[in-house]
Amino acid sequence: MTHIFYFAWVREKIGTPEERISLPAQVDTVDRLLHFLRGRGEPYASALADPQLRVAVNQCHAQLQDTLKDGDEVAIFPPVSGG
Repeated sequence: MTHIFYFAWVREKIGTPEERISLPAQVDTVDRLLHFLRGRGEPYASALADPQLRVAVNQCHAQLQDTLKDGDEVAIFPPVSGG
């Protein structure tokens, strides 16, 4: 099971702070995870549409091409702004 955490307005739009899901075998990168989650329909589609979203895998910032495996911890959050 992959443990996914949602932060800030992403959490608000999706309506939950976290969930555990079993990912299909073809969902093996961050990009494919985001595509899979958006494919679940609303509210995921609109919450995860922003190309500026940030993702961390196992508490390390991740790129879209980074790989995922069963049991990973994934955090999805909007870009941090401010000064």
